[in-house]
Amino acid sequence: MAKTKRTIGHSLLTKESSAGVLFTLPFTVGFLMFMIVPMGISLYYSFCEYNILSEPKFIGLDNFIKMFTDDAIYMTSLKVTFFFAFVSVPIRLVFALIVALILLRTTKVTGFYRAAYYLPSIIGGSVAVAILWKRMFAIDGVVNALLGKIGIETSFSWLGDKRTAIWVLILLSVWQFGSSMLIFLSALKQIPSNLYESARVDGAGKIAQFFKITLPLLTPTIFFNLVMQMINGFLAFTQSMIITQGKPLNSTLFYAVYVYQQSFEFYNTGYGAAMAWVMLALIGAVTGILFATKKFWVYEGGL
Repeated sequence: MAKTKRTIGHSLLTKESSAGVLFTLPFTVGFLMFMIVPMGISLYYSFCEYNILSEPKFIGLDNFIKMFTDDAIYMTSLKVTFFFAFVSVPIRLVFALIVALILLRTTKVTGFYRAAYYLPSIIGGSVAVAILWKRMFAIDGVVNALLGKIGIETSFSWLGDKRTAIWVLILLSVWQFGSSMLIFLSALKQIPSNLYESARVDGAGKIAQFFKITLPLLTPTIFFNLVMQMINGFLAFTQSMIITQGKPLNSTLFYAVYVYQQSFEFYNTGYGAAMAWVMLALIGAVTGILFATKKFWVYEGGL
């Protein structure tokens, strides 16, 4: 009898394992074919002189040496990308948190406002929005027209001046704060209301409650948003590619755009692959630094 039970149990376990393998097979195959294998090929090309039209020629570390010793545009794109990420991400998170605090109180139209604020995160990365943004900040665009309506006559080229072009792209990135806002909003709802009640009894005002209760308990969520948005910031592509093409004077040349140019416009595919792997290493380093600082400012004591 015991042997029969063991046989039945083993049969059920085998069926469950087979079902698990079967259902995960599409993901596994897709992950291997479209992620692991292309990454391996890209890693090989990064050590080659390759232009798509001819066979790759192994050249060792020459592509990596060229990046840091013989390519001034590469260093410019790196600086532009770092500036964009380290400026746009904090501003976006601040706006997301402010809007989340405003929308925390539920009213009849709260659902509409939440959807409206989230919408830019869905459509903000599209080509259509990038073109619209480009037209808004053109010399004859709506921004200059609105400034003229309030008495500020201007025909300033926002995208033609290297001092302001990058800020146009940063503004577009900040506008796409909806996803971070929803994550903050969800975290705010998890904070027990009795903590605020106790604080009010002790005479704490709104500002004190925010800095003593809300902000410390939100630090895990802030950390999550910071890591995810920082990665997205380093990989930004559409804003620069569609709106400015890296102009003027490479002041908006994002790293991903330069990788695209080298790989598919200049046909230096091996060099572009090397650049992509350097960016992967940089993202890993920045993420590692963020995790190293986590213990100093992220509250993990529980509620």
